[in-house]
Amino acid sequence: MIDETGTKLFHQSMPFTERLGVEVLEHGPALVRSRIAWDESLCTLGGVLHGGVLMSLADATAAVCAFLNLPEGKQGTTTVESKSNFLRAVRSGHAIASARPLHAGRSFIIVETEIHDGTDKLVAKVTQTQAVL
Repeated sequence: MIDETGTKLFHQSMPFTERLGVEVLEHGPALVRSRIAWDESLCTLGGVLHGGVLMSLADATAAVCAFLNLPEGKQGTTTVESKSNFLRAVRSGHAIASARPLHAGRSFIIVETEIHDGTDKLVAKVTQTQAVL
């Protein structure tokens, strides 16, 4: 089921996510879940969802997770580091990202995001550091 409030939050704060067709499934401080549908226009040769699309999904999902874990009085975050491991291709269906905070400090928030395919196989694992603004 689509989380309309979360989807609106993504699209208003990061218009690029609307262009990609990102849909939010769940959003809260402990877990943010979003997905993107496979589409030929987002693929490399051979019908594989482009790694940059997966990274965009992971970055946006982690950014909202970090935002929802901001210390009181702070207004935003920005990605300062991102490390990705790609494990398999997405050739159909959806790529689904799940982001969880590993550390929510005063200066940095570290978020771990897993991307799974529609059969729940792990596609990628991304760890990000977000600077608190």
